[in-house]
Formats: sequence, C-alpha cells, structure tokens
Amino acid sequence: MALMTHAHNQAQANYYDMGTADQERFDEMMELADVRAENSVFLALMVAAAQIAGLRINYTQEIRRCACSCWCPVIFDPHGPDAHCIETDEYNLGRHQCPRCADDHRETA
Repeated sequence: MALMTHAHNQAQANYYDMGTADQERFDEMMELADVRAENSVFLALMVAAAQIAGLRINYTQEIRRCACSCWCPVIFDPHGPDAHCIETDEYNLGRHQCPRCADDHRETA
C-alpha cells in the first residue's frame, strides 16, 4: 500500500538570509500590501512576498515580519497560535511579534 504525504509548509523564514535585492523586493511587496484596499490584491501580494522569502503559503494566508524592538528577522504567520498582535492601525498589516519574541519579551503598544 502506497502512502501519500503532503508537502509541509515552512512556517518561518529569516529576513537576513535573503540577499539585498530580495530584501528590497520583499519590503516593496509588504509596503504595497499594507495600503491595498482590495482583498484579492492584498492576498496576491502576500503570496508574492512569501515566495521571495522562500515560504510556501496558501492564497488565503498572510505573513508578517516580526515588529518587536529587538530587530528580530523572523517572517511568520501572524495568525499562528503563539503570535502576538502588538497593535493594529488604519493600514492592513498592523504590528505583530513572532512566537519566540512574544514568549521572551512580549510588547504592547
């Protein structure tokens, strides 16, 4: 009997593992996503940013770069069970901490 296994989605990436050109492209996609009102465009930009970072996400998922004060380079799923929302604002992305930073030094707005 053959077993079929599904590809595991990588949960996190390191911003500093990308080259300078990819960091700039990633930042551009995230900045564009932050100001887009159309959900379909926002989600497409999330997928594009994730691909640049080497993450495989579904079209309905989102990613964030950790926004805590320790300058953490982690790119992660902000809706994960241990991620922490620092604050939301009038933009799409808000500020989130990765699970490790939220556990080590939880921040508030």
